[in-house]
Amino acid sequence: MNPASQARTPDDDEIRMIIEELRSLEGPLLPMLHRIQDRFGYIPPNAMPLIADALNITRAELHGVVSFYHDFRAAPAGRHVVKICRAEACQAVGAARLAEATLERLGLGWHGTTANGAVTVEPVYCLGLCACGPAAMVDDKVVGRVDEDRMASLLAEAGA
Repeated sequence: MNPASQARTPDDDEIRMIIEELRSLEGPLLPMLHRIQDRFGYIPPNAMPLIADALNITRAELHGVVSFYHDFRAAPAGRHVVKICRAEACQAVGAARLAEATLERLGLGWHGTTANGAVTVEPVYCLGLCACGPAAMVDDKVVGRVDEDRMASLLAEAGA
């Protein structure tokens, strides 16, 4: 199951517990962010000042880390996450057109979620199916040779 599908707003005490559990690690920031996202489905805004204060870093530094790593979310994802490969091998066989058509079909931008909460679309930089591009991933299932018709089927299966 996609952890993001269980997104909820945590209270500060839940976040503080996670921070305290991991604070003694060497380099605790990424483990904290991963644990918080695993638990809540995203990095909630109320977690940012708590983490920054606990680690004695600025909110700007923390924002830089969260925004650098594509897997961290600032908002809950849909019940299903569709990732479309943006790497060169997939681009060479039509991934840009596939991505554009998919986003247009759903009326979304990257990281957007359908109005019914079923699907979030995200870019990903290589799924390891370079010989079978364009590639996509629906939740944890990797799919190769995705064209617009196949994407339409995947989106319908996901409830978009």
